[in-house]
Amino acid sequence: MAGETTRRRRLEVEDIGDIAVVNFVDKKILDEQNIQLIGDDLFRLVDELGRRKLLLNFGNVEFMSSAALGKLITLHRKLQAVQGKLVLCNIAKDILEVFKITKLDRILTIVPDEQAGLQAF
Repeated sequence: MAGETTRRRRLEVEDIGDIAVVNFVDKKILDEQNIQLIGDDLFRLVDELGRRKLLLNFGNVEFMSSAALGKLITLHRKLQAVQGKLVLCNIAKDILEVFKITKLDRILTIVPDEQAGLQAF
């Protein structure tokens, strides 16, 4: 039974030029295990697949726990270390509040939509 859930896709990645646009499959990114797996998938894009420009589109995400924020910071640092860039777009108002409270909106590049995201690189 555990085997089924482990390889379920959590991210949809579309390459637009040299930018990897990442959409999240889940509407709620809450439980620890799921966040761990999403983090692993995101890190793999940089570490194994050599992506340097990541645009994360949160259009589908309605809820996200603060634990997920840690993964985003790690991803941001990973990309910085290789002269890459992380941009976030389409973040729901409630989630954006969390970014502001934690001052993450000052560290991460956050834009309103995908079009603006593509232009942010």
